[in-house]
Amino acid sequence: MGAHSKADRFFTAEEKERLQATTHEVESRTIGEIVVMVIDRSSPYIEAEILGGILLGSLLSLILTLLFFHASVWSYIPLSFFFFFPCRSLLERMDGLKKLFVGRKRKEEAVRLRAERAFFEKGLYKTKKNTGVLFFLSLLERKVWVLADKGIYEKMNQETLNQYALGVSKGIREGRACDALCQAIQEIGVLLSNHFPITPDDTDELSNAVMTEK
Repeated sequence: MGAHSKADRFFTAEEKERLQATTHEVESRTIGEIVVMVIDRSSPYIEAEILGGILLGSLLSLILTLLFFHASVWSYIPLSFFFFFPCRSLLERMDGLKKLFVGRKRKEEAVRLRAERAFFEKGLYKTKKNTGVLFFLSLLERKVWVLADKGIYEKMNQETLNQYALGVSKGIREGRACDALCQAIQEIGVLLSNHFPITPDDTDELSNAVMTEK
C-alpha cells in the first residue's frame, strides 16, 4: 500500500470506520470471519501494454507516413518500431487506456485468481472452523469477487456468494459502494449466524479493518 494507491483512497476514513463497525457487529453473532480488501488492479496486464503499444505505435506511424512520407513502407516500419516504446510506456501509466486492450474474460479470470491469492496471503484459510469470507474489490476491472473457505461452502455455494458480489458491483456503479458493501456484509452475516452461531470461546481471528493494496 502506498500514498498513491487508488485503493487506499476508494473509501473515505468515515466509510472505512463504518465498514469496520459493520464487520465487527456481524462477527459478534457468528464464528465466521469477514474481510474486505480493495486493490488497484488484479494484474499488470503486460500483454495489453504490448498489444496497445503495437497498435497505437502503428497508427501513429501510419498517420505520419501518409502525411509526410508519401505512404512509404520504408518510413512506416521504423516509425512503428520507434513509437512502440513511448506508447507502451503511456499504457503502463494509464490504467484507463490499458483497459481498452483487455478482454472481459481475461479481467474476470485475473480478478478470480488474485482474490484466491489474497485469501491465502491474508490468512483467511487459518480460521479454526474454516469460516473465512473475503469481499475482494478490484478497481481497474470494476469487479467484485466474494470468496469463502471450505466450511462456508458446506452450507452455501459460489452462486450464492456471487449474488452478494453482484449487489456490491451494482452499488459501486451507482456511487454507493459503502452502502452496498455494508448491506452485503449484513446479509451474509445473517446466513453465517444461522449456520455458524457464535460460541463462548470464539475470538476475533482476523482484522476488521479494510485492507488495501496497490
